[in-house]
Amino acid sequence: MCGNNMSVPLLAEAVTVSGTQKETAAICLLLDLFFICFLFSIRHGWADSLTGIRLPHVKFICPHAPKIPVTLNMRALMPAWFDLMGLSPDSPEDEAGIKKAAENIKAIIEHEARNGIPPHRIIIGGFSQGGALSLYTALTCQHQLAGVVALSCWLPLHRSFPSASSGNKNIPILQCHGEMDMMVPAQFGAMTAEKLKYIVNPQMVTFKTYPGVQHSSCPEEMLAVREFIEKYLPRI
Repeated sequence: MCGNNMSVPLLAEAVTVSGTQKETAAICLLLDLFFICFLFSIRHGWADSLTGIRLPHVKFICPHAPKIPVTLNMRALMPAWFDLMGLSPDSPEDEAGIKKAAENIKAIIEHEARNGIPPHRIIIGGFSQGGALSLYTALTCQHQLAGVVALSCWLPLHRSFPSASSGNKNIPILQCHGEMDMMVPAQFGAMTAEKLKYIVNPQMVTFKTYPGVQHSSCPEEMLAVREFIEKYLPRI
């Protein structure tokens, strides 16, 4: 039953913002607590924030991270794609949780492919942990996606690459980071960008930083995201 969202657990609770014209492409934005705070809203109410980056032929699929105990937050329950033990390149990582979360996102990609939007017309992206999971999912996906939007984030399980990569060398990646980010320092973003250039074609990696921006976004960043979407998901 290709159209049955219940067969893909994350889609049951996802917010979908439909295109205003025939949908020929999709963007999967991964929502976690960081992303929700970044958009200054919760659940359905943040959808208006997408206005500046929406295109009429593009559908937005916004799955929510499940609530899990997060070590970094005193094991309190919070929306998160995987456990976080720390936010530094040397922190231990939740390998099993990261891989499980990536498989759940890949299930959404397969679902969209069965329903008429091929993987090469799908961008995945997110902010903070959602952006991190987007990078890992795209780099290990058997399909080459249209691109990745990775905001204020890092590459999970970075030591496993490039061997963990599916071999898709030409996937476009837009990586953006605030220069005053104290939660995920811009230095980590720069280190991630350099790592990515060993995994994919270096010319496909774009790393932009924004002065004065903390663990948040700005209009200039959203303009860069829109331009990326317009370039890699053109109307057909």
